[in-house]
Amino acid sequence: MSVQREIDEAELRQHVGRIVEGIRAKDLEGLKRLYTADVVSFDVEPPLQHVGIAAKLENWVNAFRLFEEVAYEVRDLHLTVGDEVAFGHCFGRLSGTLRNGTTTRGMWVRGTFGFRKTGDGWLIAHDQVSVPFDITTGRGVTDLEP
Repeated sequence: MSVQREIDEAELRQHVGRIVEGIRAKDLEGLKRLYTADVVSFDVEPPLQHVGIAAKLENWVNAFRLFEEVAYEVRDLHLTVGDEVAFGHCFGRLSGTLRNGTTTRGMWVRGTFGFRKTGDGWLIAHDQVSVPFDITTGRGVTDLEP
């Protein structure tokens, strides 16, 4: 791996770390700086796709409304880095204390990121979050762990 690729991979890992920090702090402005303005997101909430930074942030607003305290963790982050684009995949889990006082362990989801190198550094241009589903029932399987 070239020195530049190692530098870029380290920056991307820090970027994902900033996502975790932003979620834990419910910092919408901080999260906004991590995405391209035209980000396309395939999240677990309807609709099928969310286009643009406002739509992406609205997903976080909806999640943050549910939580008094929120935690987020990432496991098994793998990255492939090119000169101007990169992609990564991992497992992520949103958990914490809900506004009603209930503690939730959350569920593990599969996450995929598409990054684009810009004048402002690496930004997320695409993300996708999913859960596996039981093909016989059509229901998501949310009790799996990595």
